[in-house]
Amino acid sequence: MTTVSSAGTLPGLVVAGFGRHCLVETPDGQRLICHPRGKKSQAVVGDHVQWLPSQDEGTVEKVEKRSNLFYRQDEMRTKSFAANLDQVLILIAAEPEFSESQLTRALIAAEAERITPIIALNKSDLVEPFGRAWAKLAPYRTMGYQVLPLAIKPKTDTPVTNDAQYQQLQALLRGKKTLVLGPSGAGKSSLTNLLIPGAQVLTAEISQALNSGKHTTTSTTLYWIDAERTSALIDSPGFQEFGLHHIDPMHLANYMPDLKVHAQDCKFYNCTHLHEPGCGVISEVKAGSSPDGISANRYRLYSELFAELSQAPRY
Repeated sequence: MTTVSSAGTLPGLVVAGFGRHCLVETPDGQRLICHPRGKKSQAVVGDHVQWLPSQDEGTVEKVEKRSNLFYRQDEMRTKSFAANLDQVLILIAAEPEFSESQLTRALIAAEAERITPIIALNKSDLVEPFGRAWAKLAPYRTMGYQVLPLAIKPKTDTPVTNDAQYQQLQALLRGKKTLVLGPSGAGKSSLTNLLIPGAQVLTAEISQALNSGKHTTTSTTLYWIDAERTSALIDSPGFQEFGLHHIDPMHLANYMPDLKVHAQDCKFYNCTHLHEPGCGVISEVKAGSSPDGISANRYRLYSELFAELSQAPRY
């Protein structure tokens, strides 16, 4: 039974977004197209909204307060992925070699919104490339990030080559709203089709209902993994760039766990960790011997990001 508010609006959950329009799911599982009130759509997938029926469609009247919003921002635009997330599954592959810069950016965006990130490294069946990639992720495991090996085979009779890995993945997703994020070619579509066998059909139906005329991969879509609708997987478009212009460079070290622990030892409270005397971060980088220290590569990524964000316009 759906409860009508005093304003005549109904509660709903945004489960897909295509341009300005979105698909809203009611508490009893019905789905319908909704349009924004006004010219610009403020609702994103994962939002709880109040909507007003109009014939066989609806209008989003209000977006409820969010617990978080995962997004990226560059010079040109802001791209919101999803709201009210429990975790972000960052899917990368052993081959082609993943970008550590892009991984770091996604982790920082998650940390800034207090969303738990999980790193999943696909193609564990490729022994040598996987070994190199796994070693490359050693600093992230030391920082406390969960790093999960996966071997997802697209378009085969046995889509998972390791059942233990699959069971671990399912356990991590249970009871959570999880955004799957990653570059093109990492295996996102294969992962979605593995966990939600009817995903392709459902996506086609949504696209047809919205008459979007676009490739369905350009949208973000929420899929329920279980019949009880307690575990959700949110599939997002692949990306090549991940801008962090919404991050203040002076806060950057707080979102990088390996730097954050040593930043507490700095002599100056407003230390940039680039040149100041008595900097705990710089001294740790120079020491370079501790297994839980700051690698030269991670410090280089920090320095490059700090320079980039210092030049970015503040919004």
